[in-house]
Amino acid sequence: MLTISNSVTIDEWEVELSAIRSQGAGGQNVNKVASAIHLRFDINRSKLPEFYKERLLALKDSRITKEGVLIIKAQSHRTQELNREDALKRLKDLILSATKVNKARRATKPSRNSQRKRMDKKTKHGQTKALRGNIKL
Repeated sequence: MLTISNSVTIDEWEVELSAIRSQGAGGQNVNKVASAIHLRFDINRSKLPEFYKERLLALKDSRITKEGVLIIKAQSHRTQELNREDALKRLKDLILSATKVNKARRATKPSRNSQRKRMDKKTKHGQTKALRGNIKL
């Protein structure tokens, strides 16, 4: 069982893990050992709350298929166990990031004092540049 938050968990039957061969260069064992993990998580079939499902399906992520199945491939570690843990951690991180609500940005205006300082600085910079280049004002 994977714990997402205090009230949300994912049961083992909801996550399908399968071992596959890793990509890339390897040694003598590369063609014999299936150390990479392919994780499949059906968002629509899961028992996640509707809010979580809606947010996950709304993500523009290439790992989520049109049918609503999330596919994660973990192959960064040499052992199957570490890749399994990595895949589950990445699933948890993705769910948590999808449910995080960003704070609305409020447009602000620079203060009068900061505007004045900026203009003074620009004027001073222009004058020193003119003096360096022997340009008459």
